[in-house]
Amino acid sequence: MKFSKIILFGLILLLTISGCGNSAGKSAKGKSDKVVLSLSIPEPEGAKFDVAAKAFKEKLEELTDGEMTVTIHYNNELGGEREVFELMGMNSLDMSIQSSGPMGNWVKEFNMFDLPFLFENREHVYATLEGEVGKELSQKFEEEANVKILGWVENGFVATSSNSAINSVEDVNGLKIRVQENELQIDTWNAYGADATPMAWTEVFTGLQQRVIDGHSNSLATIQTSKIFEVQSHVALLEDRFSPAPIAISKAKFDSLTKEQQDAIVQAAEHTEPIGRKANEDKIKEAREFLEENGIQFTEPDKEQFKKKTESVYKKWAPQIGEEIIKKVQNLDY
Repeated sequence: MKFSKIILFGLILLLTISGCGNSAGKSAKGKSDKVVLSLSIPEPEGAKFDVAAKAFKEKLEELTDGEMTVTIHYNNELGGEREVFELMGMNSLDMSIQSSGPMGNWVKEFNMFDLPFLFENREHVYATLEGEVGKELSQKFEEEANVKILGWVENGFVATSSNSAINSVEDVNGLKIRVQENELQIDTWNAYGADATPMAWTEVFTGLQQRVIDGHSNSLATIQTSKIFEVQSHVALLEDRFSPAPIAISKAKFDSLTKEQQDAIVQAAEHTEPIGRKANEDKIKEAREFLEENGIQFTEPDKEQFKKKTESVYKKWAPQIGEEIIKKVQNLDY
């Protein structure tokens, strides 16, 4: 039923954005048809992914003298995070910039980005993504999901919003914490003692507002731009996982383009990476100031207490993800 729904949605979407991928055709006057790529982001205009998407769009237009451009679709209006990857895989959507969270559904090794406290800092993350491990995982994802990874930006280290202060692991006991539709995140929060509740991002604000859930983990910037501060009063800087965000394109769409068009897309993505990463750093600083001004109370939980609760998570998931790749990441020089 779900797959049929996705197929139907994909067909409707194709009709809605028809003409968005005309690549090598010629007009009556002999000029190449303009290529308009549809690009989905989960955030509103002005948010960090919008900064990245617009940087990509502007660079692509510059590199192709306006013969290629991008239409940005905001707030996951074309589908939730997992659905967006599925639509790209079916060539019903061209591109996205969004969280890597659902990618483990296609390539199990991507679940390591949800292992709690695996990464020491941002440099550690990007040494992994840009090195041998990241290249291997991106190739596997392309083969399994039919989606090509062009580069990486970020959601960054996540914080946890709630309606009560979180200082210790005991403070999350019994709280319904929204997680992505990702089994490892579910296991992690259950290990902390919370009631992990998987939920699509498009439902989170209403879920918090109606107290269906008690909190969620996300970037400070997203907590601001998605107005989570209107329905939550506290933010804990737990930073137990880092959320990378791929700049991705449908492999079928990419393969349908000319070599020159493909090169332009790759160059535009390379240009976008540092801009997107810097945008998140800037947005996090701005968000911290904004949230404090709007009454959000910040806490810095005892991370060691949370780490001690994760032994069962690693025991279950390390064999599934691959103990060798996890050790490689842990021992990486950066």
